[in-house]
Amino acid sequence: MTEQPLLLIDVDGPLSPYAAKAHRRPEGYTTHRMRPTGWEQPYQKPLRVWLNHDHGAHLTALPYTLIWATTWAHEANDWIGPHLGLPELPVITWPKERPASSPYWKSEPRVFWKTATIVEFAAGRPFAWIDDDITDLDREYVTAHHDGPALLHHIDPRLGLLPADFEALTAWAASLATEEPTR
Repeated sequence: MTEQPLLLIDVDGPLSPYAAKAHRRPEGYTTHRMRPTGWEQPYQKPLRVWLNHDHGAHLTALPYTLIWATTWAHEANDWIGPHLGLPELPVITWPKERPASSPYWKSEPRVFWKTATIVEFAAGRPFAWIDDDITDLDREYVTAHHDGPALLHHIDPRLGLLPADFEALTAWAASLATEEPTR
């Protein structure tokens, strides 16, 4: 039996469309107030997180092994997963020192700081990665440094995961099953 591909899941953007208009919660989402690490001071308002509870069932129905690939780290299992009905998921551990990277709005584009760790974690296994910070530079890096198939799927942080994203993930996983093995 062939091992399922990995689905590496970011929280902010794909699951919580933080860039949507602050006064207008996206359709299908509910508001949650959370105090993960870094939001613990009593004078800070809790973090507003919008989650679509249908996403949990959609994610678990995909033919993937689900992995958190988020700065929420293990706290995604405490704060996000339970609201979506997800089981406890493995978590990618990020390096303490993050390499230099530049988000898309900076003038000097660079590979996203998560990308090298993603490739190292995947270790040649097929993976799809959903994140709002993926660019063509990350795709080029993965092509050059990863020996297996990979899908880097950008999610609009104003919209979060949409039905078309689930369809694309399903189609990509199905395409792996039909590929001829290479030697």
